[in-house]
Amino acid sequence: MLIQTAPSQERFAGGDAPPRVLIVDDSAVARAVIARAVEQGGRFVVAGAVSGAAAALDFLRHTRVEGIMLDIQMPGVTGLAALPDLIAAGRGAKVLIVSSSASEGAAATIKALALGAADTLVKPDVGDFAGRFSVELVEKLVRLLAVELPAELPAQRRMSDLPVAAGNGFDVVAIGASTGGIHALSVLLRELPTAFPVPILITQHLPESFMPYFAAQVALLSNRPCDVATDCMRIRPGRVIVAPGNAHMRIVSTGDATAVRLSHEPSKSGCMPSVDPMFESVADVYGSRALGIVLSGMGRDGCEGARSLIDRGSAVVVQDQASSVVWGMPGAIASAGIASSVLTPVEIGRLTAARRRPA
Repeated sequence: MLIQTAPSQERFAGGDAPPRVLIVDDSAVARAVIARAVEQGGRFVVAGAVSGAAAALDFLRHTRVEGIMLDIQMPGVTGLAALPDLIAAGRGAKVLIVSSSASEGAAATIKALALGAADTLVKPDVGDFAGRFSVELVEKLVRLLAVELPAELPAQRRMSDLPVAAGNGFDVVAIGASTGGIHALSVLLRELPTAFPVPILITQHLPESFMPYFAAQVALLSNRPCDVATDCMRIRPGRVIVAPGNAHMRIVSTGDATAVRLSHEPSKSGCMPSVDPMFESVADVYGSRALGIVLSGMGRDGCEGARSLIDRGSAVVVQDQASSVVWGMPGAIASAGIASSVLTPVEIGRLTAARRRPA
């Protein structure tokens, strides 16, 4: 069944028409309730509501939308199986997974995010749609579909402009990311050779319960061991360590090696874990021998830490706006003029694999 609605005449922030969204859910009740929540207040327009992946692909062939709300559990082709095709057919539309499966197993959520979903939201039972769910749904759409455009950006160099450093350019890679960052990270990691010897540290904004699944996904994507950080864990070549969801990951020198120390103090950004403590401690320990990377995410987490890396002579590369789901974190660094370069995830991966650094 297809529900087609007429575009609203109200205007969105900045004078643009309200973003249009497509709902893909096999439940007619869910489609109706979600549509009411989305259109309440006139900030968004439901361009269509369909019951399955095939109907969604057909709809997207002739109608442009800015957002797609996708259920995972559907008869026939599941949301996860259809996700890559929907992203391609959406031509830039951001996909929000709205599914009860997001709560049943974090593995499905992490896989959806790695495949390119922008964010996820747990769909409650039919009788619990009212209240907080509707509020959270609209909040996520506002974050994902609102356009963030810094007034002016300092000129940034692209991959083709970057010099090849003599010898190895860095001894550690530290990556920070949030909303939309898991997909960008998966693209980046696929560019690294199996023999890539440099340790990789990752702070990704995720709940603590998701971290084992996240680490398993990173290990699969990077084809190397990946561990959730524990206090005093040694940093070893060729391994990946991800921050736990309930602590910041700081790096300390142990004389002949380096190790992780976990801390729980409030961060300037308000995030737990925060990218800033990781970057600041990496700057203290590695000096100019680090590569900092900031991928898609909301807010400004990582900006202060990036400044510390730059002050110590390290390089900081951020994801470009066009490929970011939300250009908050990388955009803050670029706008501050402290990004060594602004690149796509593929370009960042290739630069990292070659152990090159912007100079």
